[in-house]
Amino acid sequence: MAEADVVTEENVYREDVIEHRDAAPNGEINNDELLPVGPEGNIQGQEFLGPQPEYDEEEEEKKYYRRKRLGVIKNVLGASVGGMIIYSVYLGLLQMQLILHYDETYREVKYGSLGLEDIDRKMLMGINVTPIVGLLYTPVLIRFLGTKWMMFLASGIYALFVSTNYWERYYTLVPSAVAIGAAIVPLWASLGNYITRMAQQYYEYVNYKDDQVQEQKKVPEGAYNRYIIIFQSVFYIIFHLSLVFAEFPMRIFLHDFLSDYNHTLFNVKHCGAESSGMIEGFNKTVLNHLPRSILLIQVESVLMGAAFLSMIIFLVLCGPAYRPTEEIDLRSIGWGNIFQLPFKHLRDYRIRLLIPFFIYSGLETLFAVTGLTLSYGVCTVGLEWLFLLVMIYGLSCSLFSCLSLSLLKLPRYVTLLGGAAIHGPLLVFLFCWSPGPKQPDKLAYLLLVTALWGIGSALNKTGLSIILGMLYEDKERLDFVYTIYHWWQAIAIFVVYLWTGLIMRAKLSILLVTLLLACFCYWTMERRLAKKIRFRLPRIPRPKHKVKGYRYLEEENSDESDMEDKARDEESQASDSPRGGARGRRRRCHDDYEQAGEGVDL
Repeated sequence: MAEADVVTEENVYREDVIEHRDAAPNGEINNDELLPVGPEGNIQGQEFLGPQPEYDEEEEEKKYYRRKRLGVIKNVLGASVGGMIIYSVYLGLLQMQLILHYDETYREVKYGSLGLEDIDRKMLMGINVTPIVGLLYTPVLIRFLGTKWMMFLASGIYALFVSTNYWERYYTLVPSAVAIGAAIVPLWASLGNYITRMAQQYYEYVNYKDDQVQEQKKVPEGAYNRYIIIFQSVFYIIFHLSLVFAEFPMRIFLHDFLSDYNHTLFNVKHCGAESSGMIEGFNKTVLNHLPRSILLIQVESVLMGAAFLSMIIFLVLCGPAYRPTEEIDLRSIGWGNIFQLPFKHLRDYRIRLLIPFFIYSGLETLFAVTGLTLSYGVCTVGLEWLFLLVMIYGLSCSLFSCLSLSLLKLPRYVTLLGGAAIHGPLLVFLFCWSPGPKQPDKLAYLLLVTALWGIGSALNKTGLSIILGMLYEDKERLDFVYTIYHWWQAIAIFVVYLWTGLIMRAKLSILLVTLLLACFCYWTMERRLAKKIRFRLPRIPRPKHKVKGYRYLEEENSDESDMEDKARDEESQASDSPRGGARGRRRRCHDDYEQAGEGVDL
C-alpha cells in the first residue's frame, strides 16, 4: 500500500511538470518554477550562493591584520616578561646561594666537610667558561629547534639550575652550572633575533598593501628601523627590571640574617680604587644566625614556580618568529653552511668594528654587579645595603632604556656615544675615588654613581641591539649576527672572571682603554658607511629542496624528451669539467661573497 502511494505521488509530480511544460511559451521550461520557494517568495539558497551585501572585504582585511599586529605585540611582551622572570630567578638564587655558602658557620653546620667553597668555584667556572664555545653550536641549535623553542629550552635549563638547589651536591650544582653556561649565548641570540623579527613582522602587517610586502620582496632600506627601535627599547625596559626583582629574596628573606657592617667590615682596610680583588679582609661570617632549612625550601619553591611560569610564558604567549616554510628554508641551506656562516660574517668590516663595543658591553655589565656594588658599595656601607645598590642600578637601566626612543628623531650613534660619554667620566672619577670602609654616610653618593652607571648601561645595551637590527635587515642573517654579538660578550665576561684578583685601578684602566677603542672603531665604521664604502657580506646559499613535501615538489616537465634530459645532464657535467667548468668555478668562487649595500647616512 505504501509503495502504491509513493508511485502515485511521483506520477502526480511528473504530471505537474508536464503541465508546466505545456503551459510554457514556445515549448521552453521555466527552471525557476521547479526550484523550491521560501517563505518570502525568495528562492532558497540564493542568499548562500550569491554575494552578501553586508560583507566588506576591505574591512575584514583590516580586522585580520589588526589581530596580527596585536599578536606581534603579545609576542614582544611575552618574550620580555619571560626573559625578565627567568633572569630574576637565576640572579636572585645565585646571589643568595653565594652569600650563604660564603659564611663559614653555615658551611660547617649545614654541610660539614662537603667543600662548598670548591663547589662554588667550579660552579662559577662552569657558568663563565662554557659560553666560550657558544659560537660553534648556537646557530645550529637555533635553526634546528627554531627561535621560540630555543628560548623555551634555555628557560628550562635555568629552571633545572633552580631545582638542583634542593639537593646541593657537586654532581647537581656543577653540571647544572655548565648547562647554564652552554645556554647563555643561545638564549640571548634567540631573544635578540626574536625581537628584531617581531619588528619586521609588525612592519609587514602595517604595510600589508605595499607591493614589496605582498610579493615578499626586499623592502626599502631602513623601513624596519622605527619598529626595531621601539621593540628593542620595550624589551630592555622590561628585562632590566630583573635586577630589581632579583633582590626580593635578599630583602625579604636573607636581610634579617645578615650581620651589620661593624662586624662584616671589621678587618677591611681599603675600598674603592685602592682595593684589590673583591673585598680584602671581609669577615668569613656574615650571618648573625642561621636560617632554618624549611625557610630555604620555601624560598626555592617560590623561585621554582617563577621559573616554570617563565617557561609557560615562552611556550604559550610567544608565537613563532618565522613562517613554517621560512623555517624550512633556513634549515635547508645545509648544516655545514650554518656552522660556517658566523665566521664568514666576521669579514664584514661593520661587525668587526663593533667588536670592541661588544667586549665593553660584557665588561661593564659584570663590573657593575661585582666591582661597583662590591668593591665600592658593600666595602663602604656593608652587605646589608647590597640589595638597594643593585635595585637602584636595575631601576636606572630600566627607566633610561626609554632614552633609546630618541633614535626615532636623532641619528643612531647618539645612544652608543651617549652611553660612552657617561661611562668615561665615571671611570675617571672611580679611578680617583677611594671611600673608606664603614662609612654609611657615603650611601647617597654610591647610589648616585650606581644610577649614573645604569644610564650608560641602558644606552649601551639598547644601542647595540638596535644598531645590529638596522645594519642587518635580512631575516636570514639575524641569528648569525646576534650570536657573534653575545659570544663576544661572553668572552668579556670570562675576562672579568679571570681578573678577579687584580687591583681596582688595573680593572678601571682596562675598561677605559676598551671604551676609547670601541668609540674610535664605531666612529670609523660610521665614517666608512657615510663614504659609501662597500662592505662584504657572505652569500646565503639557496635552500636545497630535496625533500618531498607539500611545498617543495619539483615540477616535472612532462613535455621534455629523454634526449633533452640527457643534454641537460651533459651540460651540467661539462660545467664541472676542468676546461669547461673554469668559468663556472670562478663565478661560484666570486659568488661566495656578495658586495652588498652602500653606506647609510648618519
